[in-house]
Amino acid sequence: MPPSVLPPVKKSPPWWRSLPEDFYCQSDGTELDSEYPIQVYGTAIMDRMMRTGLGLMISSTLVPQLFKGDGMARERSQMDFYAGLAASQDVDTVFIPPPKVEVETHKIGRFNYKPKGIPAVELRFTSPFTPLNPELTDSYLSYERNRTANAQYWTHPDGPRPTLIFVHGVVESWYGFNSLFFSLRWFYDNGYDILLMTQPFHGARAEPCHPFSGYGLFAGGFSQLNEGMLQAVCDTRVIIDYLFERGAPHVGISGLSLGGYLSSIMAVVEPRLAFCIPNSPLVAPVDTLRSWQPTGRLMDLIGQRTGLTPMDLRRGLAIHSPLSYQPKLDPERVMIIGGAGDRFTPPRFVRLLHAHWPESHLHWFPGNHVVHLGQREYLKLMRRFMDRHCQGVTSEV
Repeated sequence: MPPSVLPPVKKSPPWWRSLPEDFYCQSDGTELDSEYPIQVYGTAIMDRMMRTGLGLMISSTLVPQLFKGDGMARERSQMDFYAGLAASQDVDTVFIPPPKVEVETHKIGRFNYKPKGIPAVELRFTSPFTPLNPELTDSYLSYERNRTANAQYWTHPDGPRPTLIFVHGVVESWYGFNSLFFSLRWFYDNGYDILLMTQPFHGARAEPCHPFSGYGLFAGGFSQLNEGMLQAVCDTRVIIDYLFERGAPHVGISGLSLGGYLSSIMAVVEPRLAFCIPNSPLVAPVDTLRSWQPTGRLMDLIGQRTGLTPMDLRRGLAIHSPLSYQPKLDPERVMIIGGAGDRFTPPRFVRLLHAHWPESHLHWFPGNHVVHLGQREYLKLMRRFMDRHCQGVTSEV
């Protein structure tokens, strides 16, 4: 009797092909829309107005790079390079583990934010990151300030505790704002050490001539954005290594918007995390920007002039999207938070990430990207979720 032959396993097409082309303009909706209509739709209107301002900033940064000289031809070639790596779905080839790096502690400067009454230091190290695309090595590493990574670290006097890494969103990198907005002192008072990351090209990592924090992330076109996100992952892994070497019993991560995006990517590469809580995460950058103005119009113009379509860009930027990979972290340890009125990272994108990792947890609040109505409730849920995955943290909510 001949041996049985199993039918070949059919692989589903990658998300950048299967996602509808018009996903960026599809409608949003959550179960909170009918329960809190004024809060949801009122805050959504606010978001639409504010995102136009950010869209103008990003567009004015990208345009000079893309439309000068051979900028478009170069972008097309580089997008093909990144798309090939994304298609391989090889996490360890794309997100190369960093070597051991010496992390230095420094006293926080007199004019920098420092939490009152909490032992805190600044961490600094030379980022070991080298661009994945060798054609960008010289230009990318020419940003000297970006090569020094930094973070602020709040500790307890009796030694390392379970640690929450918090990552800011695009532009807003000031530690004081993120500390206040997300009640990080409350998490500290309830037993957690806190580490606030600074993403590439933000804060002290921005060049003196840059007009706003985060400018450098977009100043070299879409290929530089790719490398910036890859560097953010590399630097965060250095921090995670440092925390475990120092004796932290558990380490988890959370962040807003671009920080939520980075948090989601860390679930792809870091099985050591105790928890991952992306808040209003960016998920599919190209589709998100297409729903904004004037960035949506800019992408249409790029396609008309060069043939580099939004779908080509979606494919090229998929290299660092969490949708491109299955997580190394158990999805049960992932809690996704989204705003029902958010129009920076609209609910359909948050649902997309949850559907990709269906075992993850999902919580909605009735606010937008910057007005988090019901925040007290989700902060309590965060604490319970963190406590459940961090042994030895048993304080009451």
